[in-house]
Amino acid sequence: MEGSSGIGEHARGRGVLLVRNAQSGAAVVRSDPAAVFAQRLPQAVVHELADGEDIDDVVAAVMASATPPEVLGVYGGDGSVSRMAHLARRHDRPMLAMPGGTFNHFVRALGLDGVEVAIDALEAGSTVSVGVAEASADDDEPVTVLNVVSVGAYPELIEERERRSSLGKWLGGVAATWSALRRTEPLTIVLDGRRARVWSVFVSAGRNDPDRVATMQRQEADASELDVRIHHARGSRVRALASLAFGKRTAAVLRAVRLFPRDADIERRVVRELDLRVIPAPGHPSVFVHDGELEERDPAGFRLRCVAVPDALRVYAPRP
Repeated sequence: MEGSSGIGEHARGRGVLLVRNAQSGAAVVRSDPAAVFAQRLPQAVVHELADGEDIDDVVAAVMASATPPEVLGVYGGDGSVSRMAHLARRHDRPMLAMPGGTFNHFVRALGLDGVEVAIDALEAGSTVSVGVAEASADDDEPVTVLNVVSVGAYPELIEERERRSSLGKWLGGVAATWSALRRTEPLTIVLDGRRARVWSVFVSAGRNDPDRVATMQRQEADASELDVRIHHARGSRVRALASLAFGKRTAAVLRAVRLFPRDADIERRVVRELDLRVIPAPGHPSVFVHDGELEERDPAGFRLRCVAVPDALRVYAPRP
C-alpha cells in the first residue's frame, strides 16, 4: 500500500508537471496556491488550463516533448483529479494530487487536506498504491473512476443543474432540485437478467459507509471491490432526493424526520464487476455520472460495465 519513489528525487518540483484547473472549486473561498507553488515547487512546470482547454491535450503535448515529466500533478476538483489519474495510468507515472475543488472526495480519503501536505509527501517520496474502478458505456473505452459511478436521480440532478448554469452554481442547484422534486421518475435497470425500477444506482470504488446510499465520498485507498447501492423505487420523489445526501449529519437529520429511504428499499452488493443495462423513463435524459463528470448516452438506454482494479495508481500521500 505504501512506498517510496526516491526521497528528495522531486524536491522543489524537479520533473513535475502541475496542471491547475482554476475553474474548479469556484463555490469555495480559498487562498490562491500560486505563492506556495512558486516557493516550494519552483522547478515544476505549472500549466493553468485556459477556457476550453483539455487536460488530455496538455499532457499529451508535454509527454511527447524532449523532456517528459516524471510526475503528473493536478490542482483541481474530483473531475480534474480523476482525469489526471487516467492519464497517469496511461503514461505509467505517479500522480501528485492537490485539493482545489468543492468537495475533494478522493484526496481527502488519502489524507491530502491541503496543498502543503501533498508537497510534503512529494518531497519525502511517500506514495500510496491506490485501487480504482473502470467504467465503460456500451463499446466506449473504459474511464478511470476514483470515487463513484451513478445512474438515476443524481445524474439527472446534475444534468438539470448544468442546463441552468447561467444562474450560477448555487441558484442553479436550487432550481434543479425544485425541478427534480416535480418531475424525477424511476428508471429501469436490467441486472443478472432481472428488471427492476429504481431511483438510483451508486457504484463506488472500494467498500463504503454502509449507512449511505449516495457513496460519493471515497473511504479508503484500497479498491479491490465495488460497493454497489441500488435504491429501489418503492418510495416517493422526496425520499429519492433525500437519498442523495452524502454528509453524515444531513443523513442523520433526514433519518430522524423519516425522509431518508427505508433500509428495505436499499439493496447492497459488494462485487468485483458489475454489468447492467440502463433504460431511462420516456422523456428523461439518458445519462450517467463518474466523479462528478456527466456523460450523455443514446436516449433508448445503454449498457454500463464497471470493474474494480486494485493497485492501479501511485499517488503521493502521507503514509497511513
